[in-house]
This record gives sequence, C-alpha cells and structure tokens, in this order.
Amino acid sequence: MLTWLRKRRAESPIVIIYDISRLARDIEAHKKLRVAIGAVGATLESPSIEFGEDSDSQLVENLLASVSQHQRQKNAEQVKNRMRARALEGYWVFPAPAGYRFEKVPGHGRMLVRDEPVASILAEALEGYASGRFASTTEVKRFLDAKPDWPKTLSGQVLLQSLHYIFRRPTAAGFIDIPDWGIHLHPAKHEPLISFETWQRVQARLEDIAHAPQRKDINQDFPLRGLIACACCGNKMTAAWSKGRSRRYPYYVCQTKGCAMRNKSIRKEAAERAFESLLRQLRPMPALANLTLAMLRDIWEDRLAKAKGDERTIAREIKATDQKITALVERILATDSPNLITAYEGQLRKLEESRAALTDKQARASQPTTSLEAISRTALDFLLNHWKLWASGNFDHQRTVIRLAFTGPLPYCRETGYRTANLATPFRHISARSDGCERMVGGTGLEPVTPAM
Repeated sequence: MLTWLRKRRAESPIVIIYDISRLARDIEAHKKLRVAIGAVGATLESPSIEFGEDSDSQLVENLLASVSQHQRQKNAEQVKNRMRARALEGYWVFPAPAGYRFEKVPGHGRMLVRDEPVASILAEALEGYASGRFASTTEVKRFLDAKPDWPKTLSGQVLLQSLHYIFRRPTAAGFIDIPDWGIHLHPAKHEPLISFETWQRVQARLEDIAHAPQRKDINQDFPLRGLIACACCGNKMTAAWSKGRSRRYPYYVCQTKGCAMRNKSIRKEAAERAFESLLRQLRPMPALANLTLAMLRDIWEDRLAKAKGDERTIAREIKATDQKITALVERILATDSPNLITAYEGQLRKLEESRAALTDKQARASQPTTSLEAISRTALDFLLNHWKLWASGNFDHQRTVIRLAFTGPLPYCRETGYRTANLATPFRHISARSDGCERMVGGTGLEPVTPAM
C-alpha cells in the first residue's frame, strides 16, 4: 500500500479505514503507520473517527488506539485461558501431531484420534528406537523415508529436527506437556500410541550423548560391516568395492597396521554365505521351542497373579507421591528465594514424571496390552526363522538380525571361516543344546545318592 501511495504522491491520495482498530491493534504499530502514511503524502480518514492534528483529536485517537490494543490483549488472554482449561481437561489444543487427527467424538467434542497408517508407523518407530532395533535417530529417519504413507517435506525426506521434536513430545504416550502454561505430563483423553515407560526409554536414549552415531558408510552393499572382525587382530573389518579389469568387486578387508592379515581381501559372497550358514545352525529344535512356550505360559500366568498385588502397591506409591507434590507446592508458595524456587520446581518436575509413570503402570497392570500368544508367536518366529529375515535381502531386517543375535564382533578367518561368536542369550542357550549334549535329568536327580540307613 505504501509503495502504491508513494507512486501517486502528487495526487494527494487518501487511505480509508472502517474503524481505528482496522489500522493496528497496537499503539506503537499505530504510530508508525500514521507516520509512514503521512510521509508518502497521503491522509488517513474514517467514517467512525475524525483524524486531526490538534491536541484534542490526537488525544481521542490515542485513547481509541489504546482501547484497541487492550481488546486485542484481552481477547488473547481469554483464548489462552480457554485453551489452557481445555488442556487441563485432557484434550490437545494445538494442531494435530504426527500419528493423530482431530475428530468430533460424542461426549468429548473435537479430540485427537489415531490417524492410520501413520499412527502405527510412528508407534513402530518409537518402539524400535526404545528397544534398540534402531541404533540412532538416523536409522529411524531412514525407516520413515522408506514408508510412503509417512508425511514428508517437498523434497520427499524426513527432517531429523522434526523427528527429534516428535520423539521429545509425550503426546504419543497419552500425556500433555505445555511448560509455558504450567502443564507438565498431564494425563490426556486421547488413545496413546506407546506406553509411558517406552517414552521414558526413548528420552533416556536421546540423552545418551555417549552413544556412537550411525556410521554413514554402513549401507546395503555391506550389511556385515560393523559386525565382522579380523580373527588375527580382533579389530572390525572395513569394506569396499575394488575395481577390476571389466567390473568392480565387493570385499571385506582388515586395514589394521601391524596385522598379518592387513589388506588381504575376503570376498563378500564368501563371508555372507558363511554367515547365513552360521545363522541356520542357530535354529533350535522344535521340542525346545515347545518347551520354551510352556515355560513362558507358566511365567505369564504367575505374573498376572502378581499384577493384582502390584496394583495396590502402585496405588499407595501414587498417594505418597501426591502428598510429596502437595508439600513441595506449599514450599514454593511460601518462599521468596529465586534459587529455592528453581530447585523446588526441578524436584516438582521429577515427582510429576514419577507420578505419570506410576499412573501409566497402574493402567497397564490390571490387563496386559497384548496376549501371550501374540508375544510368544513373535519371539518364537524370530528364533525359528531368523535366517529367513537375513535371506530376504531387506537391509533393515538384516541389521535387526545382527543386533538381536549377536552381542559383539564376529571374528572371521580366511582359512577356517567364522570363529566362536558372541551370541545373545537366547541363541547362546540354543547353541548349548544343539551340540549333541542335550539330555534329561536322571531319575535320581542332580544331588549325590544318599545311602540307606
């Protein structure tokens, strides 16, 4: 508008506003606009007020501008108070976060509901990061990049910054956290995607600054990179493509100085074929799988019986935590020291997090979120068919097998192949029973026989 007026300065243009509040709803902005309009040779007119240069006209103009500012501020306060009250009732009041959408629900009004399939994808990403399936947020990003249903930027990617923001917010765990409004981990009415315990594990991993970042050179060409180690020196091997006369060849190679096997290449096909054979050897016997399922069922039923007692214990802990929170709030109100208030607020935040964790545990104690069949089916399916995940060729599946089956580097010798592997606990027990030494305990038991008197 000012540019247009500046070009028609000679025509003495006029700016017409319906009301003074339409010009600006802030005194400082009003003054700046009045000066800017006058500087380009234009005049300001309105059917509801007469602008003049005398003191009385300026007094009225300033008073009306002040009233407009007050109305804007008051309206903002009322909106904020209504939104805060709505949030304290357990309803999210900002734009719907990832995995949710707004929908009118009888008895609740407009509230968050699951937005499938994004909700399930986010739950899998959070659970995978909490459990260690994804070693870093970079791997989570790659997982989400491969999901066509996950919302992305115009360039077709997922930003790490937005991913960190999603992981930090407890909305997916069924809680509302708005520090600027004094709302911290308030239970929400919408359905959570993950448990609060899982969200806490996610936060702990995000705070783990000592965790090594995801290597950029681990790619689909060399899935064993980072696992396979040199049997001679014990250091992890690197991998690269070597250029031949007509084409390039993939190799794993040790580059440790002083190692006898330094720069002696190992063909990628040989190393990975031997690795697949090793995985097939870790497959348990069907009888062992059935025995494991029976043991899981006994443990499951025992823990369900104990869960009822845990509910009463958790209820007492929640009551004690509420009493501590009340006492701490009274201390904050009674002190005038800024340092003490800051310290008390830090303690209060920890108590509120503890209470939120207890509330979430209490809600899940009475009834498990899934059935024994579903859990055991997934676990046993992996134990029985983990080599199929590797043979699928899916890079994410292959890296998952590596993390779940091995706890350390896997030494490889060019002459003899793989040496003793650092197996995870389930596979370590499987290998102990798959070497021909399995046998039942004798009828006399394990203790020495006591002679009859």
